[in-house]
Amino acid sequence: MELRERAAGIIAALEAEYPLAECSLTYEKPYELLFSVRLAAQCTDERVNQITPALFARFPTLESFAAASPEEVEPYIRSCGFFRSKARDIVLCAQALLEKHRGRVPDTMEELVALPGVGRKTANLILGDVYGLPAVVVDTHCIRLSNRMGLVENLKDPVKIEKALREILPPEKSSDFCHRLVLHGRAVCSARKPACERCCCAAFCKTMVG
Repeated sequence: MELRERAAGIIAALEAEYPLAECSLTYEKPYELLFSVRLAAQCTDERVNQITPALFARFPTLESFAAASPEEVEPYIRSCGFFRSKARDIVLCAQALLEKHRGRVPDTMEELVALPGVGRKTANLILGDVYGLPAVVVDTHCIRLSNRMGLVENLKDPVKIEKALREILPPEKSSDFCHRLVLHGRAVCSARKPACERCCCAAFCKTMVG
């Protein structure tokens, strides 16, 4: 099966199976999504959504985050792991947003990855969800499923996977596609035991059809 044909089939199947392609993190302001993604590193989105209401109530503005010490933020995020480094990054990021971007979350990859604690995965999520720009969010689900389905060949490096997927995904569908991969990875194509017998992508998946 030709690669673009495989990609088109998987895109269509996932669109039908998961009509709502939404980020599972809860937020109201762009910087809240930025901070929530940082908290989600080595932690589940479900856990992050449990702790952010109290966090954002205690620090309701970007200015309040910037004025806080990491030690003041730590108690609110302790349960999501690596809380000391995450608290430090959030405070430094808030300060950078105010000092360099007038409090606005930037809309370019270069500016986003220059922020403390922000890598390409986070930057792509912001570009796609906040600004509606073409974005490829390479998380663990994307790495696993894109290899398993045959969209990439034995790639583990997120930057290489992002580049490869950008070449075969329609730009206007790329961000939603990545959200749907997360939903499918959680519901069907799990790391431990994929449920191929009930997979909507079986007709196009390399594991199933070669």
